[in-house]
Amino acid sequence: MKVVIINYGAGNIQSIKFALKRLGVEAILSNNVDEIRNADKVIFPGVGEASSAMKKLKESKLDTIIPTLTQPVLGICLGMQLMCNSSEEGNTQGLGIFDTEVVHFSANVKVPQIGWNTIQNLKSPLFEGIRENEYMYLVHSYYAKKSPEMISESEYDINYASALQKGNFYGVQFHPEKSSKAGSVVLQNFLKL
Repeated sequence: MKVVIINYGAGNIQSIKFALKRLGVEAILSNNVDEIRNADKVIFPGVGEASSAMKKLKESKLDTIIPTLTQPVLGICLGMQLMCNSSEEGNTQGLGIFDTEVVHFSANVKVPQIGWNTIQNLKSPLFEGIRENEYMYLVHSYYAKKSPEMISESEYDINYASALQKGNFYGVQFHPEKSSKAGSVVLQNFLKL
């Protein structure tokens, strides 16, 4: 199986690569369009600030390629947020794959949310073998609003979409590569899609 982790200079990609290696998969780090198109599975990570990450995607023309992919694609953290219509962070236009907006947490809570939080209302083969209220590891100041594409939600001041799915596109706000055994199960499920 050929798994490509999109390497566009805005992701903590080594930890994802190691997590996949523990599952017996040697992933390729690439921003090469042909390599990404020909992969069996694509992982779209992201750490950092939305507008500068989108600028990097545009520089390598990946902003036009990602929405056209037909194999299973998994956006992680900022990767998932960039797959939405827009983000308040840096007033960023997203890739428009998921029909929802990304907004900043209110002043009622400590930002960023760092640490373990539960996921509920699980609705996808991505969560096979994961129980309701399983703990996942998160680090974020912005969140995706709830939408019909939501396949899990979490609560931090409000309820928000901690995972989204539309067709072959999946997105998780949490870091499966840092979420212990449950996170490994999510990655394994993605590889099985």
